[in-house]
Amino acid sequence: MKKIKIIKSVLKSTRADRIVLSFVMFCFISAFIIMIFEPDINTYGDALWYCYTVFSTTGFGTLEATTIVGKVISVILTIYTLFVVAIVTGVVVSFYTHYVQLKCDNSVFSIMDKLENLENLSKEELREISHRVKKIR
Repeated sequence: MKKIKIIKSVLKSTRADRIVLSFVMFCFISAFIIMIFEPDINTYGDALWYCYTVFSTTGFGTLEATTIVGKVISVILTIYTLFVVAIVTGVVVSFYTHYVQLKCDNSVFSIMDKLENLENLSKEELREISHRVKKIR
C-alpha cells in the first residue's frame, strides 16, 4: 500500500497524473463518440467495452468499428495508450532508480562517517559496519 502512495506521489509531482487523467477522460469521450457513430454499438456500456478492447490491445472481436470516425478514434486511442504507458512506466522506473541510488548513497555515507570515527566505535558497531560493507559488495 505504501508503494502505491509513493507512485501516486511521484505521478503527481511529475505531473504524469494529468496525462493519466486526460487519458481516462479521452476514453470516456471516445466511447461516447463511438456510440454515436457506430451502427453496431448501441449502448454506452458497449462503447466503453469496445474502447477497453482497443486500449488494452486485446481486440476480442465481439465489437468492431466499421465507420471512418470509429476507425480513426480507435487508432488515436491505441497510439495515445502507447504514449501513456511509456510515460508512466518511465516516470515510475526513473523514480525507483533514483530512490535506490539515494538509499545506496546514504548507506555508503553512513559507513564512511563511522569509518572516520573508528576509535570511538564499540565492537558491536564495528561488526555492524563489517556486515553492511559485505552486503554492499
